[in-house]
Amino acid sequence: MKYLLAAVVLASTVVGFSEVASAAGGCGPGWYRGPYGGCRRAAVVVRPGPVVVAPAPVVVVPRARVCPYGFRWWGGRCRPI
Repeated sequence: MKYLLAAVVLASTVVGFSEVASAAGGCGPGWYRGPYGGCRRAAVVVRPGPVVVAPAPVVVVPRARVCPYGFRWWGGRCRPI
């Protein structure tokens, strides 16, 4: 039982330290630790390029007539002129 407990503690310690090592030295993505311990920007940083969007075609549709001839839309309904 002692050996099993020791193996579990050792495994959890190794897993705990391996996640810290994947944090790029604590500097963040695109940065690295320099020779004196400071964070330095990486020489090659992948940045997304500009987004070019083509203009949409303009479609003009004549408006449908709501009221019959001789009437107009006013106050929420068709009324005579």
